[in-house]
Amino acid sequence: MIGGDEGAPVTSAGAPQALEWNFSQVFGERAAGEDVQEVDIISAIEFDRTGDHLATGDRGGRVVLFERNDTKDHYGHRRDLERTDYLISRHPEFRYRTEFQSHEPEFDYLKSLEIEEKINKIRWCHTANGALFLLSTNDKTIKFWKVQEKKVKKVCDFNVDLSRAMGNGPVVCSRISASSKQCMENGGCNERPFGYSSIDASLPSGGVAPLRLPVVVTSHETSPVAKCRRIYAHAHDYHINSISNNSDGETFISADDLRINLWNLEISNQSFNIVDVKPANMEDLTEVITSAEFHPTHCNTIAYSSSRGSIRLIDMRQSALCDTHSKLFEEQEVPGSRSFFTEIIASISDIKFAKGGRYILSRDYMTLKLWDINMDRGPVATYQVHEYLRPKLCDLYENDSIFDKFECCLSGDGLHAATGSYSNQFRVFGCSEGSTEATTLEASKNPTRRQVQTPTRPSRTQGTLPRVLRRGADTSGADANGSSFDFAAKLLHLAWHPTENSVACAASNSLYMYYA
Repeated sequence: MIGGDEGAPVTSAGAPQALEWNFSQVFGERAAGEDVQEVDIISAIEFDRTGDHLATGDRGGRVVLFERNDTKDHYGHRRDLERTDYLISRHPEFRYRTEFQSHEPEFDYLKSLEIEEKINKIRWCHTANGALFLLSTNDKTIKFWKVQEKKVKKVCDFNVDLSRAMGNGPVVCSRISASSKQCMENGGCNERPFGYSSIDASLPSGGVAPLRLPVVVTSHETSPVAKCRRIYAHAHDYHINSISNNSDGETFISADDLRINLWNLEISNQSFNIVDVKPANMEDLTEVITSAEFHPTHCNTIAYSSSRGSIRLIDMRQSALCDTHSKLFEEQEVPGSRSFFTEIIASISDIKFAKGGRYILSRDYMTLKLWDINMDRGPVATYQVHEYLRPKLCDLYENDSIFDKFECCLSGDGLHAATGSYSNQFRVFGCSEGSTEATTLEASKNPTRRQVQTPTRPSRTQGTLPRVLRRGADTSGADANGSSFDFAAKLLHLAWHPTENSVACAASNSLYMYYA
């Protein structure tokens, strides 16, 4: 089978049944005709390892955290569950938890360059002592955040009865003017100190009560507080496009167009350059790094993609500077198919390891490709995302849409893959043998409203399967309702829940969630 978990079975009855997707919830839904601020557009989405927390970053430099609220604790005790005679829906449901300002706009005075606050990537780290840890990065600076519940402190036992004071007006200190000074015979002035309030007329007959100082007490209420633990800066000359955590829990990598650096989470003032593709003469530059990812279980293995459509696998045990790769994955060009746009649309915008680490999912402009790291002759499967755009490549080049960078994701069991497209649509493909599943969904409360139905094909046995499978080709330039696609509404960012069939995707400033 094709999947990230080698032990996941496929029934003998044929391919698994296609998933039926349903709307779950939406955060920040845009009203009809409402203008969206540029800073509110979501630019990164990431589930943590357990799937109980979800983080989003936006172009305004903010990170918003959501937590799952449909756990067993919310359904009562086991005895109450046993009494129920119906099944309880267990699809993931999330609620807003907190948000914080991760990055601010900066200016590099040495290079006269403005650095945007936009969040490029978010990666969760291992939790410890009930606290959440995550990495966030903009174009130049990576930050390590700790989010922890803190007990709320309140001030009480005031010396003044605030309710009575507010009822009689604000409590202020009157200032004595120069004309009210009382001069004495020796030439001095009987002036009261600044801020002294004359309240002799309002003093009680029994005198003033003893002075009580306010007391700060800790309440039982808690509130999440985000604190920046470390800042990793000044290590990249070009824009950071990827960060990835290592399975050892101690290190991570950051990649820009020409270099990949290795960091230790505890050391922020030093990093090691492990990949450098910058030529001695920049005129000889033929490709750049577009994405990089650590292997999920092998702490010495890294995969990175390039703008020429290739994926390189490197082993950090071979040398300190991994300029030579251990494996190269690329698809051979079909003779006679080369055009002006061939290299542009071949550029890989995102790669993801499957959970088991054997397969790599890559996304270029037109297709999704699934690679087996044990077979470097070519992809084991190719999925057409929006083949209808091929005749429109010239127009897309003119308006720069051809350079859009779509992300991709794999399900936890490795049986499905998803990626975004235009008109706020995303596509879900089946990755198992014989599967013809190629579903088109729209990021709205009715995800199947404009679904494109792919004709089913008879499943093939393993003996008749070709080496490369091509599925999901749709040649129409319009959706099922005949309406044209909106190339300005692009769904670039999405993430798959690590243990369940649930997808979170970003449509402009709105976060939509679906389950199957």
